[in-house]
Amino acid sequence: MPFVKDFKPVALGDTNLLQPIEVGDMQLQHRAVMPPLTRMRAAHPGNVPNKDWAEEYYNQRSQYPGSLIITEGTFISPQAGGYDNAPGIWSDEQVAQWTKIFKRIHDNDSFVYVQLWALGRQSYADTLGRDGLRYDAPSDGNYMSEEQKERALKANNPQHGLTKGEIKQYIKEYVEAAVNSIKAGADGVEIHSANGYLLNQFLDPEANMRTDEYGGSVENRARFALEVVDALVEAVGAKKVGIRFSPYGTFGTMAGGKNPLIVAQYAYIVGELQRRANEGQQLAYIHLVEPRVTDPFLTEGEGAYNLGTNDFVYSIWTGPIIRAGNLALHPDVAIEMLKDNRTLIGYGRFWIANPDLVRRLKDGLPLNKYDRDTFYRMSDEGYLDYPTYEEALKLGWDKQ
Repeated sequence: MPFVKDFKPVALGDTNLLQPIEVGDMQLQHRAVMPPLTRMRAAHPGNVPNKDWAEEYYNQRSQYPGSLIITEGTFISPQAGGYDNAPGIWSDEQVAQWTKIFKRIHDNDSFVYVQLWALGRQSYADTLGRDGLRYDAPSDGNYMSEEQKERALKANNPQHGLTKGEIKQYIKEYVEAAVNSIKAGADGVEIHSANGYLLNQFLDPEANMRTDEYGGSVENRARFALEVVDALVEAVGAKKVGIRFSPYGTFGTMAGGKNPLIVAQYAYIVGELQRRANEGQQLAYIHLVEPRVTDPFLTEGEGAYNLGTNDFVYSIWTGPIIRAGNLALHPDVAIEMLKDNRTLIGYGRFWIANPDLVRRLKDGLPLNKYDRDTFYRMSDEGYLDYPTYEEALKLGWDKQ
């Protein structure tokens, strides 16, 4: 793979990107963050992080000291999963493998948060049914698509609106996963409440059709996510908990910007997080997917929502904010965002392709192209073989 063409790199070493910042109880040396990047290399059965490749993958990408690495989405329990090759963190075998990965990151003087993941109706009903598990969602019946409905009915595992007791069980599993993460050596955990997965489904006015205390109003739709926040803060401490939102995201048939009340929904939940911060329980950070990326499976620039902004969060939340979404190729946008001293920038797909990304951003060096076809391939190709800048020069990429 050659360098990205038709892109003029900008050296960001003199911007806020390379300035240190305190996040939670971490002292980061810069503000470039590796966000969660699903790679589908875990072993099945067992959802165990790949024993041959995962340590080296995270080792390569944490070489720049003082970096914050957020892991790929990690299932809190079998019921929360349904993708065979995504990792979990509920079993002893999983924890043992994560412990090795976290040590490699810490040996590089970098930091790691585990993204805690529950799929909800974005899972596969037939995979769940094979393992004797429910196909969960906020509500019965309102399937994400006709294809998902057909798949569920064929598997005799129809979409199941969670009972209140099952919601409490999920919260317990979030706690167990967070405790396991800290036990394995992680610096903290990120609650995945974005990109159309379970907690996002509860927040969303189109996915959540409930009429009890978990649906029907802005306050009720936020209840599940806030209960998870409170439980994790009690279990591991506020400084070890972050949360991710995608207010304008449409992946998983979320409402996104087409719903005029979506900003009100997120302003409410962010306000509740700030109220907790005012009472001495400030989370480490809020992580936002920018409206520049409404669907992570689209190519950069496609599907951008241009009629809204995440800037409203800054008028409510006083803590650190990570912003992610097609920013590697738009350093001008990142520089503008970084003018607010609370801001960090998440670089996803280009951190996959550039293990030494922070140095390249700092010095304005060309970027390796990424190969989308190998993002989820069960192979070390496209996983461990992306070169550093010096290695790319030896391969003659600058001449291609």
